[in-house]
Amino acid sequence: MAMKNNGFKQCNSDHTLFLKHQKGKVTTLIIYVDDMIITGNDKQEISQLQDYLATEFEMKDLGGLKYFLGIEVARSQQGIFLSQRKYVLDLLTDTGMLDCKPADTPIVQNHHLGEYPDQVPTNKERYQRSVGRLIYLSHTRPDIAYAVSVVSQFMHSPSEDHMNAVLRILRYLKSAPGKGLIFSKHGHLNIDGYSDADWVEAKFRGMTKEICELLWLRKLLTELGYKPTSTMNLFCDNKAAIAIAQNPVQHDRTKHVEVDRHFIKQKLEAKVFQFPFVKSEDQLADILTKAISSKAFHNSLDQLGIGDIYAPT
Repeated sequence: MAMKNNGFKQCNSDHTLFLKHQKGKVTTLIIYVDDMIITGNDKQEISQLQDYLATEFEMKDLGGLKYFLGIEVARSQQGIFLSQRKYVLDLLTDTGMLDCKPADTPIVQNHHLGEYPDQVPTNKERYQRSVGRLIYLSHTRPDIAYAVSVVSQFMHSPSEDHMNAVLRILRYLKSAPGKGLIFSKHGHLNIDGYSDADWVEAKFRGMTKEICELLWLRKLLTELGYKPTSTMNLFCDNKAAIAIAQNPVQHDRTKHVEVDRHFIKQKLEAKVFQFPFVKSEDQLADILTKAISSKAFHNSLDQLGIGDIYAPT
């Protein structure tokens, strides 16, 4: 109510985000419980907002954004860098892994993790606590997202093999605790996505979710005042899925995904999306959906905007 009384509108794409457009400029405030970030290109309005909030609430100005909810923020001419380096080092210290031997990937390529009758149980509380902290770390470390999604499947009954997989992730983090997301300036507002699934049926459900995610991103940018105008690309490495999505003829083997297919086709006909084919070796989504070789894994990091400003040059 305080924000609305001050002329701000609550963002439809994200209800924790408040926007104010005036004279071609924008001011934004995003809040999580009682922590907030104020930014924009209207310095006068930002100053007025800070003064206004100080009269309505007990506030503390922490200055330029450097640290928020465990996420470190660094800025340069190249862009914005988000990392959780301190979080990683604290995690390694708390788990006794600070002096461990580093691993080059977060999970072995041909792992056989699962639930087996003869598995040896491990400390459940320790396992759950470690995985929980890794889940939060995934916000700025998508390079561990797949490995974390695997170990999080065994929270109810973890074994020693599962714990070893968690320790493998920690060993990988030791190799580069300062890795994070680099949001670089590219001079355009093009939105690209990558879709990856092994089966056509799963591909359609994945495509539908990915389209919804990209539509949300476009809507958010529009509300911020930066509407993308070009057709969005959703790169796919499954030619069968692309063909069925573009073919108006109903296929018997995909009747149960008819709703997904028609949703996708509707967006294609409206030129909201197009589905370029991408070779499997260039499929950036692989790092998020499967255990891949060390070479393929590290080749994907740069393309995904994962870097390390703390690494020695």
